[in-house]
Amino acid sequence: CSVKGVVHSVKINRKMHFSKTKHSKFNESGQLSAFYLFSFGWGTSILMSENFLSNPVSLWDGYPHTLMPFQMKLYFISQMGYWLHTLPEIYFQKTKKEDIPRQLVYIALYLVHIAGAYILNLNRLALVLLVLHYFTELLFHVSRLVYFSNDKRQTGFTVWAVLFVLGRLLTLSLSVLTVGFGLSNADQQGLNLANGNFNVLSVRIAVLATICVTQAFMMWKFINFQLRRWREQAQPLKPKKPQAPKTKSKKDKANGVNGVSSNGADSPRAKKEKSS
Repeated sequence: CSVKGVVHSVKINRKMHFSKTKHSKFNESGQLSAFYLFSFGWGTSILMSENFLSNPVSLWDGYPHTLMPFQMKLYFISQMGYWLHTLPEIYFQKTKKEDIPRQLVYIALYLVHIAGAYILNLNRLALVLLVLHYFTELLFHVSRLVYFSNDKRQTGFTVWAVLFVLGRLLTLSLSVLTVGFGLSNADQQGLNLANGNFNVLSVRIAVLATICVTQAFMMWKFINFQLRRWREQAQPLKPKKPQAPKTKSKKDKANGVNGVSSNGADSPRAKKEKSS
């Protein structure tokens, strides 16, 4: 899936003649949009088949959710496998040094959240939040691909901005509802590694704190992105400052003053005055 996205983006890049920076971003959006589309569709089909959306209580009811359908288990394994495979890709794709820290940060965030939810048996909540997050990310990268083809088409960024903020609010609401209220009132309390039960206060606080910090970090990046876009849009609209009248330099004064040059020859202005 990722290989096809890269090949397709390279073909388009040859036609559009992008710079190196735009070439890198275009390839990144082409690969990630294909992955997000596939993951979003697959995750949505699991949610519909397991009736998680129609019955929100199932997100915490019956915890620990140690028994997962094969399709759901394969989904989480494939997600962790994809983000693990992006680590050597950073080297093989010869990513710029200044872009490496940014990519390492979001790869680490994906791995920590997906693997953490899988280990703590919070797979139902994680599946809902992943599908929600992948939808907003898909919209962003598709909007960026459209923007690179025509920089006047920025409607997608506006729609993405609204859905991004709503997605962060919905993520926090579902997390607090499931971990803060649902699991705290569940029948099975206490730490039991054999049964996969991690329903203790310290673990619940750690999970909520991790989710809140991640959402705050994403909002901070989002605000910086919006400010940078607004500055870029406002820059060509700034009125040009009127230029100050040029003053005569010392060389000009030496060559001619009041129409008479220093070598005694008359300037065009002096000749005109004599003829009149």
